[in-house]
Amino acid sequence: MVRVPLLVYLGLCLLMMFFENSLTYFPAKYPVGNWQPAGLEFEDAWFTADDGTKLHGWYVPVEEPTAVVLFCHGNAGNITGRLDIMQFSQQRLNASLLMFDYRGYGRSEGSPHEQGVLMDARAARQWLAEKSGLPEQEIVLWGESIGGAVAVDLAASEGAGGLILEDTFTSLPAVAAYHYPWLPVRLLMRGRFDSLAKIGNYHGPLLMIHGDADTIVPYHFGQQLFAAANEPKRFVTEPGHDHNDARSRAAWAAIEDFFRSASTTP
Repeated sequence: MVRVPLLVYLGLCLLMMFFENSLTYFPAKYPVGNWQPAGLEFEDAWFTADDGTKLHGWYVPVEEPTAVVLFCHGNAGNITGRLDIMQFSQQRLNASLLMFDYRGYGRSEGSPHEQGVLMDARAARQWLAEKSGLPEQEIVLWGESIGGAVAVDLAASEGAGGLILEDTFTSLPAVAAYHYPWLPVRLLMRGRFDSLAKIGNYHGPLLMIHGDADTIVPYHFGQQLFAAANEPKRFVTEPGHDHNDARSRAAWAAIEDFFRSASTTP
């Protein structure tokens, strides 16, 4: 009698391991999305990761920028779903910004996995540094959700002109364990995105924004990550805000204030 439930449980564990990437990444590939948006001046950016994967993004420039920004998006969709970020950067922040797609997203080749995604972000920052003439370590990193983990990895290893994290977790297995407490996901998962172990290596301006009603990456994960970070830092709570809700006015205001107050001028 015990054997059947045990076999079912082991089968679920194997399925979790086999479909891990499918449960982590939800890319929208080209032509899904609006690839000719109105009201935005941009140019296509093409670059290649160290393993030869061809990647794509949109470079949104301004004249005499107050900052140069690399934006790392979340685990779903593609760059076309972040038009508000690009318009805000260009029209309100006066910052040049590169929005890029990880491998397997949008017009980028390949399939996403942790090491590949981190490799993609390094290639994107290198392209942006060459395009803007700014050292990589002075580029501001801005990430949402899993993109926050990507930004933390870059900032912790090579530094950054500033770091913005929205709805970002401590580690991927920690979030998985929260949602699947009956599975040994901490042992099974290959992807880690262990921001909690990395963020202490970053020394620079930090802004964290997190909704206190987040059902995907619960609020306490953001608080834990913030507690492990160095000063100068600021944490902004979005009351009643769930993970995929539109940014609140308080979030936009905090981002604008971050660029005004932090040392982000090229």
